[in-house]
This record gives sequence, structure tokens and C-alpha cells, in this order.
Amino acid sequence: MAQRKRQNYYDFSLVSIIIFLLCFGLVMLYSTTSYEAQISGMSPTRFLRSHIIGIILGLTAMFFISMIDYHRWQKWTFLGYFASMFLILLVLSPLGRSAKGATRWIYIGSLSFQPAEFAKIAIILLMAYLIQKNAKSMKDIKTMVRMLVFVLPVIVLIKVITNNLSSAIIVLGIAIIMIFVATPRYDIFVITTIVGSVAIALFLYNLDWFLQISDSFRFKRVMAWRDPELYPLDSGFQILQGLYAIGSGGLFGKGLGNSIQKLKFLPEPQNDMIFAVICEELGLFGACCVILMFLFMLWRFMVIANNAPDLYGSMLVIGVMAHIAIQVILNIAVVTNTIPNTGITLPFISYGGTSVMFITAEMGLVLNVSRQIKIEH
Repeated sequence: MAQRKRQNYYDFSLVSIIIFLLCFGLVMLYSTTSYEAQISGMSPTRFLRSHIIGIILGLTAMFFISMIDYHRWQKWTFLGYFASMFLILLVLSPLGRSAKGATRWIYIGSLSFQPAEFAKIAIILLMAYLIQKNAKSMKDIKTMVRMLVFVLPVIVLIKVITNNLSSAIIVLGIAIIMIFVATPRYDIFVITTIVGSVAIALFLYNLDWFLQISDSFRFKRVMAWRDPELYPLDSGFQILQGLYAIGSGGLFGKGLGNSIQKLKFLPEPQNDMIFAVICEELGLFGACCVILMFLFMLWRFMVIANNAPDLYGSMLVIGVMAHIAIQVILNIAVVTNTIPNTGITLPFISYGGTSVMFITAEMGLVLNVSRQIKIEH
């Protein structure tokens, strides 16, 4: 009987999806920003060049991380965890910079990045490590609570120091999804979901009362979400312009580069609202193709996680999958006014050197796990 040979596996399908989304993002970014750059007296490729630098750095990091045995990251877990909190606190130092009313960036010379992006990777590494160490007690509520206690300081610092609620939500979502996948108990999550849904329903029902005791801009965003036309020049303006872009795109869109809303009508079209421009220029067909590519990416994550050599590798992939899924769902939900407006970029496509660099680097973790899967033939 012939002896079966075993060789390492490498997920070239995932690499292809990453490259496609990055290239598609560059095309949409140029289409979205060239007009604004020119009327501001800059080169039409000004935003494109900056984004390409982030992509190059991200792909370089992805390549090197994919070559490093993912088990080696275990000994750096807590260093990364404390480093993420330290970097967030650095925002308060002279290295911190404000932009558009938010202080979320650290500048070191000509380089800048958001520490919240580093924190997302740190939490993925931390949760994978903790789940592996507590694998036998994951059905215990105390174990799950202890894990969330580790995450809370990072969430609080992101919210309080940088006032970045969207990143805090993503970090919390990553931790909860990883625990949900690792634990055999689902009753806790079902009960929590029911209680949370009732609480949200009561909040929305009594929103007018909350507005009377607080003039928080977040409450106003919720009001604008319920009826954007009540605030056509304030909180509802971006929502309305995004919906105009989506509605005017039709089935196949106006054609690449022919968006009207990006011409100073839709605020920040290259960032949080780039999906609206995709809908306007490429129509429902183009939007569905983008969503299908993300679904294909999530499916590849699931395949790799199911075949990972150990629990630690599987949870690393689950963490990255949770990160991508949360950002895609929240971004599209905001653009389509399914949930209240909050600043969340569309992975690989929205403008932002820091975001695309870190999220591409994360793919290196997944690819390294895939490299250690053994296949027989």
C-alpha cells in the first residue's frame, strides 16, 4: 500500500480576495477623491498615493507575519496588550494630534497611526491566548467574565481618551464573538440578546425624554436615523446624501467615475460613505458583488479555522473573521441607514493608511495558520 504524503497548505484563494479588494479599493478611491483633490489645488492622485503607501506597508507586514510561526506570538501577548493601552494614552501627549474634532492619532515624524487599530490586533491575540489556556473551563460563566474584564480597560481607554465609540464597539464585538465560538454554552448569549434587545427598544421608545435631559450629539444621531429629514442640514445631512446616492444608482449604476453625490454633496465619501459611491456608480449589481467578495473571504476564514492545527490557531482566525465581519456589517448598515450613523470604514476599500495597513497585516496571521494545515494526497 502506497504511503500517503503530507504537505503544507496555503490559501491562495484568500490571497486573491485580498488583492482584489485592495485593487478595487484603489479604483474606487481615485474615482471618489480625484475631483475633491483637484478643486483643492492638489494632484488628483493625492489621496491615492497616501493610500498606496499604507497598502505597501500592510502587504509587506502581511508577508513577513505569514512566515512567522503563529505560536511565537503567545509570549508577546501581554506585551502587546499593555502596549496597546500605552499607545492610546500617548494620544494625550504632544505626539497626539487632532483632526476633524477628534484626537485619535499619534504622529511620529511624518508617520501617523491610530492606536485603536493596533488595539484590535492586540485583543485578538489576547483572547486567543486566554481561550486556549482556559479551554476546559469555557462553559463556566466566571471564566467568560474574567476574559471580558481583560478587555474592558482597552474599551474604556478607546472611548474616553479618543472618543472613538465605533472602535470600542468593534473591540467588544471581537471579544464576545470569540468567546461565543469557544464556549459550549449558548443560553447566556440568548438571554443577553433578549435583554439587550428589550433595553434598546425601551431606549428608542423613550428617546424624546432622553433628548430633554441631554443634548448629546449621539442622541441627535439616533433621532436623525429615525427620520433624517428632521435634520436635513445637521445630523441627517450625510444620511440623506448617502441614500440619494444609493437610490440614484439603480441596478447597474451611472458608470465608474460618474457619481454626482461625491461632488461636494456627500461628506467624507472616501471614508465611511464609500459604499454609497459604489452603489451610485456600479449600482445594485456592483454593491452585491462587493458583498459577495466579503462573504467569500469570511468563508475562507471559516475553512481555515475549522482545519487549523490547534485551538489557538483556530481562535486567531476567528478573531480576524469577527473583526472583518463586524466592520463590513456596521459600515454597510450605517450607509443604508439601517443603524444610527457612526464612523466605521469599509475594510480594504475606504481611504485610510492606518486602517488598511493594520487590517492587511492581520491577514498575515490567517495565512500563517493556513500554511500549517497539513493535507494528505
